[in-house]
Amino acid sequence: MAVERVVPTDRAGREGGHVLEMQRRRLLTATAEIAYEHGVQALSVATVCERSGLSRKTFYDLFAGREDCLYAAFGDGVEQAARVVERALAGERSWREQVRTALAALLSFFEREPAIARLLVVEAFSSGPRTLRVRRSVLERVIAFVDEGRAEIKAGHEPPPLTAEGTVGAVFSVIHARMLTDSELGEHDRASLVELTGPLMAMIVQPYLGPAVARRELARPPEVPQRAEPNLPSDPFKDLPIRFTYRTSRVLGSIAEAPGASSKQIAQASGITDDGQASRLLSRLQQHRLIQDNGVGPTKGMPRAWTITPRGEQILQAVGYDGGACVGPALAD
Repeated sequence: MAVERVVPTDRAGREGGHVLEMQRRRLLTATAEIAYEHGVQALSVATVCERSGLSRKTFYDLFAGREDCLYAAFGDGVEQAARVVERALAGERSWREQVRTALAALLSFFEREPAIARLLVVEAFSSGPRTLRVRRSVLERVIAFVDEGRAEIKAGHEPPPLTAEGTVGAVFSVIHARMLTDSELGEHDRASLVELTGPLMAMIVQPYLGPAVARRELARPPEVPQRAEPNLPSDPFKDLPIRFTYRTSRVLGSIAEAPGASSKQIAQASGITDDGQASRLLSRLQQHRLIQDNGVGPTKGMPRAWTITPRGEQILQAVGYDGGACVGPALAD
């Protein structure tokens, strides 16, 4: 959020933007890690740089300071959560089902991404005024969404004006308290956030649809009964002894888009005309377990069949690869 993202049009711009986006992602990941482990009070330019392995110069090339970086991390988390909820809402019709679907999707996301959840729900209170304004703006949209339940009520029976605001405040207060309690427990002792779907839905719908509907919502099982495996923040570049360039991401992206492609096909898709250069790059990526060969190999006269590994996928996600374009700020480093 703090740095405007553009798609560079020339090769030098693309490569420069690619490098900066990788660095930006590493700094945001470090910010999430520190906030999750120690709270935002432990955040400083020095701690973020130390955790990310990047210099202070690189930090200040991207962010004006600590609060700017925290603001960007909070905004990034809001965008991720919003995308999850928007995808879940596709096709939903009634207000009641929309609210339940959105709530279940959000709780599932929070359970899957505990660091982002803590940053958005708990640590935001200790952030700067810009972050708090974004938080308030997000809550206002949620309040308006919940208050659409007024359309379900007969005229003259509407709840008081502050019903939605009080309800949303109560819902997030429950989630906040659960997160604080869970932070004191071991991973296997923590209660599932998704299991709060029914109780929270009952709280939301009762002022609009009455106690009978609230009881039915309370009795409904959660849509995602299995507990999601938490995805704790980690830097995919950590301990990776390879210089990651724009061309490297093109090769990784080409493999991700066409799993099972041969070395020649990958080279052509990546714009590499030197077969030896392509072979050396593929070999390095395989050595560092970013790609793997699922074919029989050239020793038996057959082409290789390259596929990307989970860590390779993490790298692509971190650099913002999108079908041949690495989206990032067009600035020099």
